[in-house]
Amino acid sequence: MRDAALPVTLIAVGGVWLLWYLRWLPDFDWIIALGFAAAGIAVLAFDGVTKNSVVVGPLLIAVGIAWGLAERYRLSWSLIIPVLLIVLGALMLIARHPRIPERRRSASRVE
Repeated sequence: MRDAALPVTLIAVGGVWLLWYLRWLPDFDWIIALGFAAAGIAVLAFDGVTKNSVVVGPLLIAVGIAWGLAERYRLSWSLIIPVLLIVLGALMLIARHPRIPERRRSASRVE
């Protein structure tokens, strides 16, 4: 599976949003935080280390942590969003490293 980061992210965010809207999720923000972190781990697991997954996976994990901190310690999103932007910028710089592949290396096919 190549470049699964965007589809996994869209499914995770859309699924959580839909469940929350339908009131099927209790108002426990830690469930949403864990969902974001799990989606980030899933991106890294499905894609491996690629330029895309190195940005999206850890960013989703950071959003999950931020969501949990906002709920637990009542941190303001006015503080959290700039921090997440800094994290995103740092991850984008890391993804530019030449040793990080563009795509996941496919296994050798035996014919």
